[in-house]
Amino acid sequence: MNERATTAFGPVTAAGYAPAGAEGSVRGNRRWWDREASAYLAEHGAFLGEDDFVWGPEGLREADAGLLGEVAGRDVIDVGCGAAQCSRWLAGRGARVVGLDLSIGMLQGARRSTSSGPVLVQADARALPFQDASFDLACSAYGAVPFVADPERIMTEVARVLRTGGRWVFSVTHPVRWAFPDDPGPDGLVVNRSYFDRTPYVELDAAGTVLYAEHHRTLGDRVAALVDGGFVIERLVEPEWPEGDEHVWGGWSPLRGRLIPGTLILVARRP
Repeated sequence: MNERATTAFGPVTAAGYAPAGAEGSVRGNRRWWDREASAYLAEHGAFLGEDDFVWGPEGLREADAGLLGEVAGRDVIDVGCGAAQCSRWLAGRGARVVGLDLSIGMLQGARRSTSSGPVLVQADARALPFQDASFDLACSAYGAVPFVADPERIMTEVARVLRTGGRWVFSVTHPVRWAFPDDPGPDGLVVNRSYFDRTPYVELDAAGTVLYAEHHRTLGDRVAALVDGGFVIERLVEPEWPEGDEHVWGGWSPLRGRLIPGTLILVARRP
C-alpha cells in the first residue's frame, strides 16, 4: 500500500516506468523504506492500527474475512511485515508469529510500538532464514511481493518453509490498476498503458541508480507463480470499496474503488 512519492529518497531525478533488476530493486527499496518509515507510519498508522490486520486500502480486515482460518496455536510468518501491525494482531489471537521485513526502519517502528509479541527478523523474503517446514501459515498484506523483480523466488521460499497443508495468503495492488494512471480522480479512470506491459515503476537518481521500484505482474503471472511454486489456489478475493468510506490513499479513492478493483488477495495452500 504505497504512494509512489517521487521525493521519497535522495536526489530523485527521474520517475516513471523503466527496467529494474532484482538486486537493484532490493537495494533501492531497502533504503527507501528505511528512510521513509517514520513518515509513512505517521501518515497511515491510524488507518492500519497498532495491532490490526488490514488487507488493503479498502479496509478489509482479517477479523471479518477469515482468510487465514484458525490462527491460535499456529506458527505464522508475516512476510514483509512492515511495522508488524498484522503480526501483533496474530500474536494477540494466540499465534506464534515471526514478522520479517527487509527494512530495519520499518522494524524499528514495530519495536517502538510493542515490547512483546511477535519475533522480528530483518531479511530478504527471497531467501527466508528458516528451516524447511517451520510454519503452519504465511501471510503478507502488501508486503515484499510487489517490490521484487523475481516474485517467483518468494513463492518458492514460502512453499519451502510451510508445512504440508499450510496456507499462504497475500495481497497486492490489483493487476488491472497498472493499466490506469495512479490518480484518485477522474484521470485515473482512463486506461493509458498496456495491462501486459510489465515494466516496473521506478525512481532513479542522476546516475541511474534505482531508489525505489514496484513491479507489475498480470493476474495470470501471479497465478502461474503460485502454481509453479507448488501451491494449490483456493480463492481470489477482490475487496469492494465500502459504502460511505470517503478516505483517499494515494491512487485509491471512493471514485475509483467503486468502479475498478484496487486490491487482489490470493489464498493458496501447500498440498
